[in-house]
Amino acid sequence: MTTLAQSIARAFPANSLRSTIARHLLLLISAALFVAVLRASYGLDLSPGFF
Repeated sequence: MTTLAQSIARAFPANSLRSTIARHLLLLISAALFVAVLRASYGLDLSPGFF
C-alpha cells in the first residue's frame, strides 16, 4: 500500500493545485473501486478449496 501511495506522490508534483486535485480524485476513485470490489465479493466463497 505504501508503494502505491509513493508512486502516486511521484507522479504528481506537490506544488501545483491542479495536480493536487488530480491526485485526490485518483485516490478517491481508487478507494471507491476498492469498496465496490469488496461489496461485490461479499458472500462469495473465496477459500483456497474453491479454486
